[in-house]
Amino acid sequence: MGLFNKLKDIFKSKEKEEKISEEVKKYDEGLEKTRNEFVSKLNLLGIKYTKVNEEYFEELENLLIMADIGVKTVMDFIERLRKRVKGENITDTKYLNEVIVDELFIIYVNNESITDKINMNEDGPTVILMVGVNGVGKTTTIAKLAHKYKSEDKRVMMIAGDTFRAGAVEQLRIWADRTDSLFYGRENTDPAGVIFDGLVKAKEENVDIVLIDTAGRLHNKVNLMKELEKINKVIGNQINGAPHETLLVIDATTGQNGIMQAEAFKEITNITGIVLTKLDGTAKGGIVLAIKEAVNIPVKFVGLGEKMTDLIPFDIENYIYGLFKDML
Repeated sequence: MGLFNKLKDIFKSKEKEEKISEEVKKYDEGLEKTRNEFVSKLNLLGIKYTKVNEEYFEELENLLIMADIGVKTVMDFIERLRKRVKGENITDTKYLNEVIVDELFIIYVNNESITDKINMNEDGPTVILMVGVNGVGKTTTIAKLAHKYKSEDKRVMMIAGDTFRAGAVEQLRIWADRTDSLFYGRENTDPAGVIFDGLVKAKEENVDIVLIDTAGRLHNKVNLMKELEKINKVIGNQINGAPHETLLVIDATTGQNGIMQAEAFKEITNITGIVLTKLDGTAKGGIVLAIKEAVNIPVKFVGLGEKMTDLIPFDIENYIYGLFKDML
């Protein structure tokens, strides 16, 4: 068996030697709701059906859909599973659980060279443009990213590109103070102009990381597209090759609505990565797989708690461990 046994060996030896890292513990704790809901039902399914049959597949299909993996993803997944069951003559449901873990991993990786690493600029500031609808935790995500990079001894600046929403600029300014980051922003003015001036200041101050907030008015896609086009042009003119990342922030608790947001934003600008917030607050952690399948954009960070240190780089093996720990 592929990943299942590989993970089993890795994590069993780590547990034995008590070398499970803090990051792995966060995945363990953060995915507890999903694990309790999903894996316990998967295990019960294996007890209910000792042999793989049509009824088993139907219940498994419902179980995967309830985990918010997405209907299309589930249909493709079940089809692949049926082929493996037939081709390998699998009858034991306990053994099939191992195949399920492997196939879910394959869905995410899909033989591609996907990376959760941030594309860093070797010459001058690294510009990270943050997009997403209002209310998904975009501003606090910026603060958590600032905290992360400050702890790595980076010089960080926040630029408030959400200039018209009441209180947005001041909210970001407060987070800049709390994280000891530089700040640039002005209210009720053209976002592209503010970003231009902010980037001039960032270069003067020899900043390493620039985090740019943007408006989240998705209900008028045409206007937002034009605004983001203008912002991207201004950023590229100021710093060659920037923005180096455009990260879409999605609230994991919104489920399928989050996938619709990802599809909508992909239409209007070049998204390079996804930040999934509040993954610890949902029993539908399968959204990680659904989003990758729907938009083919890697998840780069996940929020697994409210503390500043709870936004961590996404790791598919740690995620699979957090999801299936009780089966390993």
